[in-house]
This record gives sequence, structure tokens and C-alpha cells, in this order.
Amino acid sequence: MKKTYILLLVSLLAMPTLAEEHEKEKGITFERYNLKSADLSRQAENIDMENGVLGIADDRGFTLQSRDGRFVFKPYLFLQTRGQYNYYDDEGLDKAYNQDNVANSGFSMPYAILGFTGTTFGRLDYNLSINAAATGGNVLQQAWVDYRISPAARFRAGKFKTPFFHAYLTTLGETLFPCLPASLTSPVIMPYSLNAVTPSIGTGFDLGFQFHGKARLNKKPASWTIGYEVGLWNGTGSGVNTATKTLSDDAHIPSLLYAGRLTFMPWGSMPATQGNSHMLQGRHMLFGVSGGINVESENESTNDTRIGVEWSLLHGKWYAAAEGYWMHVSFTERQKTDEVFNYWGCYGQVGYFFTRCLQAGFRYDFLDRNGSDKDGFLDMPAAVVNYYINKCNLKLSAMYQFTGRYGHESQLDRDNDDLGLSTHSAVVQLQYSF
Repeated sequence: MKKTYILLLVSLLAMPTLAEEHEKEKGITFERYNLKSADLSRQAENIDMENGVLGIADDRGFTLQSRDGRFVFKPYLFLQTRGQYNYYDDEGLDKAYNQDNVANSGFSMPYAILGFTGTTFGRLDYNLSINAAATGGNVLQQAWVDYRISPAARFRAGKFKTPFFHAYLTTLGETLFPCLPASLTSPVIMPYSLNAVTPSIGTGFDLGFQFHGKARLNKKPASWTIGYEVGLWNGTGSGVNTATKTLSDDAHIPSLLYAGRLTFMPWGSMPATQGNSHMLQGRHMLFGVSGGINVESENESTNDTRIGVEWSLLHGKWYAAAEGYWMHVSFTERQKTDEVFNYWGCYGQVGYFFTRCLQAGFRYDFLDRNGSDKDGFLDMPAAVVNYYINKCNLKLSAMYQFTGRYGHESQLDRDNDDLGLSTHSAVVQLQYSF
């Protein structure tokens, strides 16, 4: 009995030491995992990018999953903090008006997203993301469910990205540049004082319904694949989450956004990324065409038709893309004018990983902002450097963009064409995702 008590006492005294050694072992294991995760020689073949915010690999972050894989729950966090500097030209204004050439500068937070995504019953995907940095209806960034009959036949309903433009459809945390091309986001210039009519070529997020899918054209893996998306949306943009539409007085159809996209991928499915440090050994290519008409958009004032073509490539450490797009704006009959306007733009960009964590890129952006009937264009070259701290999912980006103007008939036309756009723009952004 005395020997038993002695053994028990020795065991109790040794427990703290054993626990400490166990914690050290756990720490070593965790540290090895992080180093392995940061090692870019270890590549991920498939990264889930369906949520549209950030790429989620099965071995990164925190995920709850049932043993059979039919139920998956993934909470995520996405933060972007920017320091930005914008310098504006005088634009023909007298300095007596005390115009500030430096404006819209300082610190900003474009996105502070909390969300969760996953799968239920092995067929129904879901995603909900709240952008705490936004206001109004934009706080609800995404909210959708996606029912998968098969990979080639899926239904999605809720608030999500409209099927137009590679730049928008790229996963938010996977873009080469911290800012989208200005040719997509800038409102066009019209010779009318209509505050309610300021369309841009890009369509972005919206509420609606979509039928989509992907299918291989032969049985070989990573071979010819086609994709398609077609659906209906409100056409009011991401800032409106209510039903506000009516019937078109001119076309006598619901005043909605009708849009679709068709893609061809010769080397298998194209991931929605413009450069991921864990995907540097494969090759992917995409050709696409998209189009849509927004019936009675801009407060029932115009009918906006858009057509776009796109190409994108991921090959080892290289990324490249090019897009061209055209928008036709016609007024509804109630506006009492037959005048129409045509706008077009394009951009090309390329990026390359020079080291395991360092990516640099260049973009040339072009926009006929004042319409094809009027002389003058905007060209906006930009350069970026991205540094990835893979061990903790940090991404540091530094970008510069210049807005040039040429070909205008008069100085007034030249000054008006870049209203609201800075001549020199510099952005430093820190991005964190989990």
C-alpha cells in the first residue's frame, strides 16, 4: 500500500512537467503546420471560391464538417484597410474658389466583412456576408442559396454578383489590383442635367435569380469545359434590397435586368483568382462573352444594353487578362427624346510572382466616357506590387494610377471628361482574411 501511495504522489508531481512537454509538442506541431502552409512548394489543386469574397482551401482556417462531407460550415472574416492619396487637376476652375487639388485622401476601410458559407445535404450551398464598413443596403453584401442538381445544372437565388465582367466576378480577396478598373466603375458623362441618370458600365451585386453550371465536353480531366450563367435581377444595384420595379411602358415587360454569360475553358475549370500564392503550378484559360439589358433603369429613365468579351489566363506564376465592353443608353418614351449614347471601354492587365511571396502587375485601362459621338478619351495606366504573408493570410498592396486625357475638341470638354476622377492616385492597402 505504501508503494502505491508513493507511485501516486510521484505521478501527481510529474503531471505539470508532462503537460508542459505536451504543450511544447503541440506548439511545435502547430508551428510546423504554419510553416508548411506558408511553403509555396506545397500547392492546392482546388480552392473553393464560390463565396466570392476569399479563397477557402480545406486545410486553411476553421471549418466544421460532418464525417460524410454532406454538411460544411465555414465562418470567415475579411478586412481591407487603405491609406490613399488623390490629386485632382484644376479642371478650369479659378483658384479664388479655394479648390483643393488634394481631396478624398487619408484612411479608409472599403470592406469589413463577416460571413459564413458552406453546404447542406450535399447539394445546397449557401453564403451570407455582412459588410460592416458599408451603409444602407450595401451592408448586406451577399445572401444566397445555390441548389445543385448536377455540376451542369444549378439554381441560385438571393443577392450575389451579376454574370458580367471578369473583373467583378473575380473573388474579392484574389484581385491583382486593390481597385477595380475605372472604366467599369466610373459613371459616364451625358450632356443633360439629369442627376438620376448616371449609369456605369459595371453592374456588380444585385438581387435576383440565376440558372448556371459547368460541363466538360469530353471525359478527359482538366480539358474542354463550358460554363454559363443566365438570370433576372432587379437592376437597381447593391444599394437596394427591396422590390421597387414595375412594368416597362415601352416594351411591356418587367423592368428588370436580363443578363447572361457564356464561357469556354480549354484547360478545365478556371478559378476566380488573379493570382494566388498557393496556386502557382497549374494552367487555366478562359474565353467569355456576356451581355444584358437593364429595362427602365436609372429611375425608369433609360434602357441600358451592355455587351462584353473577356479573356483570362493563369499559367504557373503568370496571370493575364483582357476585357472589352460596350454600353448603349437610350431614353424611355416619357423622356421625350430620341437621342442615344454609346460608351465603350477596355483594359488589359498582367501579373507575375517574382518570388514565393512577391507579385507585381501592370494594367492599362481605357474609357470613352463622354460617348462615341464626342471626341476625347481617358487612358488610365496603373502599376501594383503585392506582398503575401502566407503564414497568417495577410496581403499588402501598393498601387499607383494616372488618369490621362487626350483627343478632346476643347479644353472645357477635356476638363469635364475626368470630373470626379483624380489625375494621380496612390493606394496602400493591408488585407486580412480568415
